[in-house]
Formats: sequence, structure tokens, C-alpha cells
Amino acid sequence: MNRWFAVVPLVVLVALAALFIGWSLQRDPAFKPDALIGQPVPTTVLPVLTDAVAGPTTSTLASVAAGGPVVVNIFASWCAPCRIEHPRLMALQAQGITVIGVAYKDEPEATRAFLDELGDPFTTVLVDREGRAGLDLGVSGVPETFVIDARGIVVAKHSGPLIEDEDMARLTEALAGAAGR
Repeated sequence: MNRWFAVVPLVVLVALAALFIGWSLQRDPAFKPDALIGQPVPTTVLPVLTDAVAGPTTSTLASVAAGGPVVVNIFASWCAPCRIEHPRLMALQAQGITVIGVAYKDEPEATRAFLDELGDPFTTVLVDREGRAGLDLGVSGVPETFVIDARGIVVAKHSGPLIEDEDMARLTEALAGAAGR
């Protein structure tokens, strides 16, 4: 009888593994939930990065994005793909596009060192040490980029680094569409 108690958890574990494998084989890998598209940007209050310190000023994405359209980039100094996409953000800034940064689960000193090393494409950097804004935005990992129109509505989202020309084309098309609203 005791032998069966040892086997039951193993059988349940194997069944769960088979279900997970079956689910992952049938799902569309290109599907990325964009629940915020068409919704107002969350109003999470975050400290503004001032030099290498978070605060004392606070703001929301909605207020720093007011008058958009703007690009909001969720990044971190510890994120290798963020380094790879950084030149693309610098190019957006050079084109006169307003880019707002959200330093996700990062220390302000590390964020400032990252920006001092690679250049600062951001008009404003908000510090999201605990990841509150990331949760509100539905961030699954960094980097993620959003386009917000002048009314504060999320009109586009890109998960992962902006490294392909097609990624940049979709982003600038969303910006152009947001400008026409």
C-alpha cells in the first residue's frame, strides 16, 4: 500500500508534463498578448531619475507622455538585449522622437552609469525599482517598447529588443498613425 503512495505523485507529474508539452506544441509562438492596445496608459506614480537618484520628483507615464505621440521603453542596466537595442533608441531621439524610459527593477546608480556609458536617448527616465509599472503595463521581460498617442492611449507594443529594420518600421508607422489622431 505504501508503494502506491510513492507512485501516485510521479504519475501526476508525468501527466502534467505531457499536458504542458501538448499545450506548448499547439500554441502560436508569435502570439504576444497586447491587452493594453487601445487602452489608456496606466497611471502608476514613479520617481523621476535625477542624476543617479530616484526622486524627489515623481510622475506618471500619462503625464510625461502628455502631448505625444511618444515611445516608452522599458529597460534595465542588467539587460543584455537592452544594450543591443540602445543604438536604435538613440536614432529615434536623433529623429526628434520623444523617448521616455522606465528603468525596470534597477538601481538608480546603475541606470545612470548605463546611460552615461551608452548615451541617454530619454527625455525622462522613471524608476520602477519594484516593477509596479511593469506589472501595470503587462511587461513579460525587458526590453519592451510602447507607442502612446497624444490622448494617452497605448497604440502599439513591441516585446523584445528593437534590432530589425522591420521592428523599427512598425514602430515608426505606429508613431505616424498616433500623430494623426
